[in-house]
Amino acid sequence: MPVGGGLLCGASGLALLLAAVATRAWLQRRLPTGTASLGLWHACLGGHCHPHPSTPAFWEATRVLMLLSVLTAAAGIALGVSVATSAARRARARVAGGTLLLAGLLALLGLAVYTAATLSLLGPARAAWSFSWSYILGWVAVVLTGSAGLFHLCAAAKDLSPESSEVTGA
Repeated sequence: MPVGGGLLCGASGLALLLAAVATRAWLQRRLPTGTASLGLWHACLGGHCHPHPSTPAFWEATRVLMLLSVLTAAAGIALGVSVATSAARRARARVAGGTLLLAGLLALLGLAVYTAATLSLLGPARAAWSFSWSYILGWVAVVLTGSAGLFHLCAAAKDLSPESSEVTGA
């Protein structure tokens, strides 16, 4: 059943979104004294981490978009789980699919803003920095949450059972 695939992709996408948002390795740079890394919330140098002293507007935008994506993905998964227990399965599967697609879109926008603004901010120094695993987890989460949304929408389109009718009382 496509809903099962949607739930698996959605749960995996949510886990990766949470890991991407919480970790400190969006950008990394190798230094003679160790490694420097930047996350959405902290900067680390040689194993010592501290909150960013000031945050550019694009980091704030990325934070907001990524957090909204996490919340939307969680709501989409909750709706996807409720599909099996609801009489209006088709309608719930559509809403779950749309919600998970929205979560993927929000994460995509957050990552796109981060990418463009970071490359612009670093300027010529960007050759010394590289996008790291936390950032990559975010991109994989975009694919997984988008796929989860499509699985739910396919499940809604293929559900022909009479109990999934959107018209109640007929």
